[in-house]
Amino acid sequence: MFFDYLSSRSPIPLISIVDALAEALKRDHIKIVGLLGTKFTLRSRFYVDGLRKHGIEALIPSDEGVDVVNEVIYRELVKGVVKAESRAKVVEVIEDLVSRGAQAVALACTELPLLVSGEACGVKLYDTAVIHAIKALDYALSE
Repeated sequence: MFFDYLSSRSPIPLISIVDALAEALKRDHIKIVGLLGTKFTLRSRFYVDGLRKHGIEALIPSDEGVDVVNEVIYRELVKGVVKAESRAKVVEVIEDLVSRGAQAVALACTELPLLVSGEACGVKLYDTAVIHAIKALDYALSE
């Protein structure tokens, strides 16, 4: 959210999670991605705006979908609770994103891969935390 501000003032290089995601999506020729995350993450739009700079359209769930995912994250996943019925609800949100044109879905919350990973509804799921960590490792190994 404050990446541009902080990176312009940092004495060390910083790696943007949004830019790292955009690179992974571009590599896979994804032009429209659905986003899942907390209500705060989705409403603040830093993913949507950041991906747009890379020519990638980001779709967020309906208001009801945002509420469903947010509730599952905060009432269950952060406590280590994983329920099949919650997985089904999140998959419904993913299905809606796919029906609206999402070619893939980004899991923009570290807890979501506890519930869904790999593929769902015929689309690849991108774990932003893993993508970010790999980008940081690649950078560290190249220096």
